[in-house]
Amino acid sequence: AESSTGTWTTVWTDGLTSFDQYKGRCYDIEPLPGEESQFIAYVAYPLDLFEEGSVTNLFTSIVGNVFGFKALRALRLEDLRIPPAYSKTFQGPPHGILLERDKLNHSGLP
Repeated sequence: AESSTGTWTTVWTDGLTSFDQYKGRCYDIEPLPGEESQFIAYVAYPLDLFEEGSVTNLFTSIVGNVFGFKALRALRLEDLRIPPAYSKTFQGPPHGILLERDKLNHSGLP
C-alpha cells in the first residue's frame, strides 16, 4: 500500500473514501534461486491510480516511495509491464522524434 494509497502518517482525507479499489497488490513472492533472504515480488496496480499520458506520474507512483522505504536494504526494478490501453495514452516527444534526435545529436540511432 505504501506505493499506492498507504502512508505512515494519519491524514484527514483517510475517511473520505474507500481506498481498496486503488491499492497496489502483491500477488506473488518467489525466493530468488541461490540467494538467501532475497525474493522477487510481483506487484500489480489498478490503472485508475495513474494519470493518463504521464510518464512522471507512472514512475513516481511505482518506484518513488518504495525506493525510499528505509525498511528495505536493497531493491531493484526488474521488469515493468504496461497494458497497451495505457501505453497508447503516451503521446511521445512534443516536437517529434527527429527534432529530439537533433537536440541530442543522435541521428540514426534508435
